Amino acid sequence: MLDATTRSGGTATASPRATTAELAVAASPAATASPAAPTGFTARCTRVLLSPWSRLSLLVALLAAGACGVLLFEPQRLLTQGWPPQLGGAMAALVFAVAYGVCTVAFVPRPLLNLAAGALFGSQLGLGVSLAGTVLGAGIAFCLGRALGQDALRPLLRGRWLKAADGQLSRHGFRSMLAVRLFPGVPFWAANYCASVSRMGLLPFLLATGLGSIPNTAAYVVAGARASTPTSPAFLIALACIALPALAGVVVAWRKRHHLRRL
Repeated sequence: MLDATTRSGGTATASPRATTAELAVAASPAATASPAAPTGFTARCTRVLLSPWSRLSLLVALLAAGACGVLLFEPQRLLTQGWPPQLGGAMAALVFAVAYGVCTVAFVPRPLLNLAAGALFGSQLGLGVSLAGTVLGAGIAFCLGRALGQDALRPLLRGRWLKAADGQLSRHGFRSMLAVRLFPGVPFWAANYCASVSRMGLLPFLLATGLGSIPNTAAYVVAGARASTPTSPAFLIALACIALPALAGVVVAWRKRHHLRRL
């Protein structure tokens, strides 16, 4: 009896024993195993550097560096010393809008920047550059928080207040952020980073920020533009538009205090 093949009409046919051996070799783990993941020093360093807490530490370091830079630059000098004389026209407006956005990321209060925009550029152009800087700063803060802080901070959302805020922003992002921007009380930077940790989308966040910031921004810009005439009707109306929403926010918070305690 032939062991490997049988010759019939010049055709070689593999025996069942040989076929079984070939299938066993093909199905063995060594033949189908994928390449092992790299376990060297470089791979371990990469995993550590890209871990959620490493990225959160980088975010904190960037924000601290930005805050220190703002303290050294002292943007409030724009209200007393004016804009650098070498910049003018459209270039000055563009530079101010970019600087506005960067300063809001580094925790500079927006009312100060809005007053400076009105004093430097007037009511109309000042409002335009302030809104552009507002949206730019909100977008930068949102992207930084989403990329560097969300993975580390989301597991920490365990308190009732934190869970309620996260659920509201995640399910009703646009209208929630619109309400936050319309009524004062929540710091601009805090709202940005809270939204970035939630599951809110970037586009609804930017649209709500742009629309909701118009009334408050316009009031501060007009006040800055008319600060030289504090008895003018425009200045007094601007002050009223600043004070009334703040008062309304206090009244709403007072009436909802029992509901907030139950959260």
